[in-house]
Amino acid sequence: MDAIAALHRRVSVAKVTEPAPDLTQREAIFRAATRAADHKHLQPWRFLVIEGDGLRKLGDLFVAAALSDDPEMPEKAVESLRKKPLRAPMIVVAIATCQEHPKVPEWEQVVATGAAVQNMLVAAYALGVGAFWRTGAMASHPKVIQGLGLTPSEQIVGYLYLGTPVKSPPTPKEVDVDKFFTAWPPN
Repeated sequence: MDAIAALHRRVSVAKVTEPAPDLTQREAIFRAATRAADHKHLQPWRFLVIEGDGLRKLGDLFVAAALSDDPEMPEKAVESLRKKPLRAPMIVVAIATCQEHPKVPEWEQVVATGAAVQNMLVAAYALGVGAFWRTGAMASHPKVIQGLGLTPSEQIVGYLYLGTPVKSPPTPKEVDVDKFFTAWPPN
C-alpha cells in the first residue's frame, strides 16, 4: 500500500487477536516511529513492548493503581480493568522522554512522541496489522508510571494495542477537508 493511500484510509481496529506482528512487521512499525517530526533531533521518546505474561502483569498493575484510589472498587470493575491489556497480543507503551532544551519546549517533545505513535498506526495499517491507541486514567496514574519505571521527566503518551484484525477494517467516513482548512488572511 502506498503512503498516501495508507494515510487516507487508516482507521483504528479495536478488535484484534493473535498473532502479534511478526519480526518483519515490528521492524517496519518501530522504524516508522523514529521518522516522526522531531525538532533538533532529540528523539524524545522510548517505547516499552509488552506481550505474553507482561500483559497480565500490566493488568495487575492497573488493578493495584485503581485499588490504591478506591479500595472498595467492585470486583466486576477490578476484573474488567485487569483484562484491558489482554485485548491485544502486544501493547507498545509510548513514553515521552522530555529533555531540557532552549529551543524545544516540553510540549513539543510530547507532540513529537504523539507523531511517532501516529506513524506506527499508519505503518501498522499499511501492513495489515490491527492497531488502536488508548490513553485513559492508567496513562497518568502515579502507580502505573512508577510500576513501568518512568523517570520524573517522562510521561505516557499512550498505549498502542497491536494484533491481527478480527475482521476487515471498516471503510473510513469521508471528511469534508474544507471544514478544517481556511485561507488566511480572510478576503
